[in-house]
Amino acid sequence: MERKKLDTKEISTALAGIEDWKAENDILSKRFEFKNFAEALEFVNKVGEIAERHDHHPDIHFGWGYAEINLTTHDRGGITDFDFAVAKEIGKI
Repeated sequence: MERKKLDTKEISTALAGIEDWKAENDILSKRFEFKNFAEALEFVNKVGEIAERHDHHPDIHFGWGYAEINLTTHDRGGITDFDFAVAKEIGKI
């Protein structure tokens, strides 16, 4: 994967392939809801495993019953095909 920064049209097309993610201000993001803190933490730990495996680390905010994932490719200055690939894998958790 070349990690090419995507333009608006490419981002719109790629968003159709992943459920409930949004793209704003060069960030691909999604909020996940859980029954409690423990479930949110378990999810965040699984996201961490994915991030380490791909060497692509999202910003994660979480607390009781939620986790927010923000993906961007900093060295490309925006959203790339790689962000979408990681988002798809996170969606399989």
